[in-house]
Amino acid sequence: MSLFRTLISAAVAAGLTATPALADPPRDAERAFRERVQGRSMPLPNIEQRVMPLMGGADYLGPEFNGSTYRLKFMKNGRVIWVDVDAATGRIKGLSR
Repeated sequence: MSLFRTLISAAVAAGLTATPALADPPRDAERAFRERVQGRSMPLPNIEQRVMPLMGGADYLGPEFNGSTYRLKFMKNGRVIWVDVDAATGRIKGLSR
């Protein structure tokens, strides 16, 4: 009977420690997809096609998404360049060098 209680206690403890993972906030990709489906943002490939030709050969490292802005990360000559783009219109909001 003692072994049975130990196994039940271990199963309950494992279930309780796994629960916080279910409460994680949505990732960038999930939020971007939801916004695009609801018509509040452009697809990322369209945004990238608009911005990449303007970056003069900089290496594209990837995007971030915060709900209303895509932030595209580039690297050129050892410097990081961030380009903020309005997700709904595709217009560049800001550039940091």
